[in-house]
Amino acid sequence: MVAGIIIGCIVLVIIAFVWGSYNSLVKLDERVNEAWSDITVQLKRRADLIPNLVETVKGYTKHESEAIKQVSDARAKMMGARSVSSTAEADKSMLGALSKLMAVSESYPELKADKNFQKLQEELSDTEDKIQAARRFYNAGAKELNTKIKIFPINLFKGFGFKKREYYDVEESEREKVNKAPEVKF
Repeated sequence: MVAGIIIGCIVLVIIAFVWGSYNSLVKLDERVNEAWSDITVQLKRRADLIPNLVETVKGYTKHESEAIKQVSDARAKMMGARSVSSTAEADKSMLGALSKLMAVSESYPELKADKNFQKLQEELSDTEDKIQAARRFYNAGAKELNTKIKIFPINLFKGFGFKKREYYDVEESEREKVNKAPEVKF
């Protein structure tokens, strides 16, 4: 009788552990999904600002078609990205193209003084801050989920079928830009 109670208690503890572990992985997975959604929303917001920026710059700069084309191409690449790594690569291209466009704008004082251009600058800067925050939140969630999947004894259950998440990596040169508040100069 006592042996049956002890075995029953052990079985209940194992069931409670498996149940709790699985549910915590589900919560972490959903948190990572939410964080990824936040990143894509902010990247879309930035991509939606690009046509307005390009049109404003076109109005003042007649001979800067290469910088404008690079921004347009980077936007198209961003809109087509589907995985974390392809999105990170497209984001890097977008930052480079925007930097070149901003450098071009330095040569046009009338453009820098344009109210619409200044408003776009503020919105882009705000969006870059939000992308940076969303990226940090996503990577923190991915790290927590990836760690939990690897921890014993959850790893014995092959992480209950949950997959390791990619980090939203930024190259070291880009990481410096990200870590020090993004600057968008017009």
